[in-house]
Order: sequence, then structure tokens, then C-alpha cells
Amino acid sequence: MNTGETSSSPSWWIRLLVGRHPKRTLLRVGLIALTAFVVFRFILLPIRIQGISMLPTYREGGVNFANRWAYRWREPQRGDVISIAMTGHSVMLLKRIIGMPGDRVAIRDGRIFIDDKPLDEPYVKRPRAAWNLAETLVPPDAFFVVGDNREMPLSLHEYGTVERSRIVGKVLF
Repeated sequence: MNTGETSSSPSWWIRLLVGRHPKRTLLRVGLIALTAFVVFRFILLPIRIQGISMLPTYREGGVNFANRWAYRWREPQRGDVISIAMTGHSVMLLKRIIGMPGDRVAIRDGRIFIDDKPLDEPYVKRPRAAWNLAETLVPPDAFFVVGDNREMPLSLHEYGTVERSRIVGKVLF
């Protein structure tokens, strides 16, 4: 009985997997693998979010990416969520920039003031705790950062000035 297949033609599952042109398919797979390696090794840094200091913007246990090239041609801006190197690239902080170099930052009753003017923070969704922090002058080549979860007591937050050299990239999404 002849099924239409000859011993020299590949079976249907091999043709489905690699197509009619295996060399082209192998080249495509190689290019995709190389591109993925370059992107995830040198451009996008995967970050697993641990902790609740950035709630509700970023949920604990989620995975996001930091774009390492975001600040190659421009400086970080107020409102950017950034990744900050703590110990190499294995431990990072995710924080929002609220103070730029030369700003005077203060927190009074949970409201942030920049140069004695209240900062509009549409990303803060939950009620603010009674945070208070004396006015701090942000040094040149540094930024003032804080998390979005303002329900937490200030004493449980990592916040303050961070040198520009420790900023790894801008967090996506």
C-alpha cells in the first residue's frame, strides 16, 4: 500500500518543525537566539519585585525590566521609576524620582514639597501616612527617591538621595 510518502521525503512532523528549508529555519533560530542574548544581556535587565514599597504601581512578586539604555542620551526626570544598584546587579531597588539635583525636598504630613511647593503625585493612590522629613538639599549629580506606597510608615521605607552613578536604568511599564 502506497501512502504517498517516499523514504527520501521528511515526515510531516519534521516538516512542521523546521519547514521546507531547514537551513533557513536554523539561521532564523540562530538570529533570534543572538538577538535575545544581546537584548537581555546588555539592554533590558529583568527585575523581580520584592516588597510592598511601590504598591499599587508595582505588585510584589511581579517581574519587570529596567532599560539600561534609557539614560544614555538623556538624564533621569522627576516621576521616573528607576532601578538602583545596591550590590552589583543582583540586588536592586525600585524607586520613583521626586527630587532633582539642587532641589530642596521636604515631607510634611505625608505631602512632598519641592522648593516649598507641593508636588502633584497622581501615582499615589492610597491615603498618605503622616510622614514628616526635614528639608533636604539634593546634591549635584544625585536624585531624591521614594516608593509609591505612602500607607507604610516612613521608617520602613528605603528613601533619600541616590548618586547618579548607581542608577541602572528606567523601569518599563
